[in-house]
Amino acid sequence: MDDVPIPPQQRPSMRSWIFPALLVSAGVLIGIVLTSDLGWLPTGHAVPESPAVPAPVPRPVSTAVQPTLPGAGGQSFVDVAKVVKPAVVNIFATRNGSGEESKGTPFEDPFFRRFFGEEWMKRFEAPKERKQQGLGSGVIVDANGLIITNNHVVNKADEIKVFLSDKREFKAKLVGTDAKTDVAVLKIEATGLPTVAWADSDKLEVGEFVLAVGNPFGLTQTVTLGIVSALGRAAGIAEYEDFIQTDAAINPGNSGGALVNVRGELVGINTAIYSQSGGNMGIGFAVPSNMAHSIMDQLVQHGKVVRGWLGVSIQELTPELSSQFGVPKEVKGVLVSDIMDDSPAKKTGFERGDVIVEYDGKPMDSPAHLRNAVAQTVVGKKVTVRIIREKKPKSIDLVIAEQPKNLSQVGGEDSGESVAPAGLLSDIEVREVNSELAGRYGLKSSDRGIVVVRIKPGSQAEEAGVREGDLVLEVNRKSVGTLKSYEHVAANLPKDQAVLLLLKRQGRAIYLTLRP
Repeated sequence: MDDVPIPPQQRPSMRSWIFPALLVSAGVLIGIVLTSDLGWLPTGHAVPESPAVPAPVPRPVSTAVQPTLPGAGGQSFVDVAKVVKPAVVNIFATRNGSGEESKGTPFEDPFFRRFFGEEWMKRFEAPKERKQQGLGSGVIVDANGLIITNNHVVNKADEIKVFLSDKREFKAKLVGTDAKTDVAVLKIEATGLPTVAWADSDKLEVGEFVLAVGNPFGLTQTVTLGIVSALGRAAGIAEYEDFIQTDAAINPGNSGGALVNVRGELVGINTAIYSQSGGNMGIGFAVPSNMAHSIMDQLVQHGKVVRGWLGVSIQELTPELSSQFGVPKEVKGVLVSDIMDDSPAKKTGFERGDVIVEYDGKPMDSPAHLRNAVAQTVVGKKVTVRIIREKKPKSIDLVIAEQPKNLSQVGGEDSGESVAPAGLLSDIEVREVNSELAGRYGLKSSDRGIVVVRIKPGSQAEEAGVREGDLVLEVNRKSVGTLKSYEHVAANLPKDQAVLLLLKRQGRAIYLTLRP
């Protein structure tokens, strides 16, 4: 079928659709302008087809310094570590062995060697010479190469090498050592080295922050943080001890390293740890800087340590002894148990039973404290010692002498009899010293008097600490050099009252109290 043409009068007119089209376009344009002005769409951006993901916000970069520390002058731990680390060195000490390890073993027995033959034995022999290496730390305290460390780090070393933080290596010369404080001083040929400043360790207080810097297990430049947990500690490591105790982690290899305060000043030389496992358990010990500095100065100037000497035997003033000597319980001091001949104390009138409460202007609260103070006093210096004698205060001026190398003491005839009086002394049997008893108890040929030969097990005397071999010098402040005098004093002791004994043990005089 052919298409039928549309008549002209039925065709749409151009005017009929142009006007609606213009009207719609105008509406769209007006809508876009309005939404843009109202901020509904980002200006200059197309309408997104899906919700836009917010752009990541850049993390602000902090330019602030680490939190500052109280009393540190605005420094942080970071600042302290940066200052101290370059002055802490790594020490390698080498010692040649001598084959002593095989002595006393079957390998050294002639019959054993003949039985198996020399050729067969040689297969199992240790080398006659072997090198042993020790690892530790040290602190540069002088820009010209003076280094302080521990005696046990370099003791008996044939060669000592020092490694600096900048990787330089030096052979070190041993200036001197002091085993009694476990301090040693080394010298390397270098100048312009970084150093750590000394602090006054007497001003250190429990609770202060400290940093330990060293080379534990060979891990160089290690810094650990802790606090001072105690002062004046005695750990049985050295003869003269006044250790700073800290919980800053100290491990093998830290020995000789620096213990510094929050100002980066040297307050101690890390020395030892208390450990049941060989590693850190939160208790470390350091030689106080004042003691270490004094020892170092003497080793550098004289090559040895010269110690002051007062010439008294001393012991702790316990509450029981305080009551015996009429000293108020709140008073702290050190009890004098004996006076040595030709000593400054003897020449100036010290007596047994004196209680030393102050030495050279400093209060004394323990025997270790007094021993260290006297030992560090310059020989020839005049000092004032405040004591309590017979409940009355007294001051004695004296000049400190040099400590003699041999501090021996002297101490009548043996009747062959023994005595065990009634009362509190009934648990103790004594005899006058003779050659047989002297040999049995390791007494000196010069020792005289009466010696304890038996103590009743579980008695008050045993609990108080009386031992066989003790020489009895006094009972209730009265001398008992013979059995007769001992019996006389014992027979007149007040009933139901404590008895004060003065004993001599291994050359030292000590007081003990027996209570009813």
